[in-house]
Amino acid sequence: MNLQIRSAAVLGAAVVLGGAALTGCSSDSSPSSVASSAAAAIESKASELASSAGGLASSAASAVASAEAAASSAVADITGGLDATADVKLGTPVTSSDGKLEVPITVSNTQSDPQKYVVQVDFQDSSGNRLDTVAVTVPDVPAGGTAQATAQSNRALTGQVKATVARALRY
Repeated sequence: MNLQIRSAAVLGAAVVLGGAALTGCSSDSSPSSVASSAAAAIESKASELASSAGGLASSAASAVASAEAAASSAVADITGGLDATADVKLGTPVTSSDGKLEVPITVSNTQSDPQKYVVQVDFQDSSGNRLDTVAVTVPDVPAGGTAQATAQSNRALTGQVKATVARALRY
């Protein structure tokens, strides 16, 4: 996102400077007044871009908070659940046609009775920051058997994203 903002700022500055240069060539304005106008226009555009970037960051933080609340609620609704993180393996994340990340989940039930599982999957950037989180219910995993499910991010994710098991409960 920072690269996009910087690119937009450079493009905006180039457009403003190009326009100022053309204006300076075709009018009676002094070079210093043209330069002052160009500087003011660049400063204004930079401020506008910074404000827009702040809004994007705020929206992204809000989306993550909302997803985290939903996933935490799904896990919290389980009463009598036991930690089953060791029973869950994630496959390789792939990007779907709508830009959302999908990751296959394999749950192995080592118990002697059929079990249900809820798995919270976090999607993180290369720095370990949570970009999104989802809770997936895997019902009816047979005794001694496995079951498959898919976790899908709530929104399109870009860049280097890894999926991790945040929590898993067997109940």
